[in-house]
Amino acid sequence: MDSSLQLSIRERALQRMLELLAPVATSNGATLHRSPTVALSREQCPALVLFPETETIVEKANDRLVRELTVKLVALARAVPPQAPETLADQLITQAHQALFTDANLGGLILSLQEVSCEWDVEDADAIAAAIPMTYRLIYRTQVHDLALQG
Repeated sequence: MDSSLQLSIRERALQRMLELLAPVATSNGATLHRSPTVALSREQCPALVLFPETETIVEKANDRLVRELTVKLVALARAVPPQAPETLADQLITQAHQALFTDANLGGLILSLQEVSCEWDVEDADAIAAAIPMTYRLIYRTQVHDLALQG
């Protein structure tokens, strides 16, 4: 039996997102992280960080559930003169967004990838840092009794 079938569709979709984001991180000299529990150090920037946030069931039809998984993707950059951190973070999030939409159904795992919102956050910490979090909604279907089976 294929070991990926033991993972939920949600987990496989998140792993596919990381696969799509890895070349973007590499080409920009950035690091890629999933749900870090501590703040990233200066040495780990620039960075792309993926956070799964919430999941809700939006529809039930017989033995099928339609789910919406909300994830946040954050581009993080610190000042690297002469370029402003906001410019670096914007470049990173723009390329990451394009990469995700090259496979908007994440290898057939989801029905839809939708952009929900974007924020900007610039702070004067130990060096000026900019974060651009973008929120996405992944819509997918499972069977009621099994998170690993598409509905």
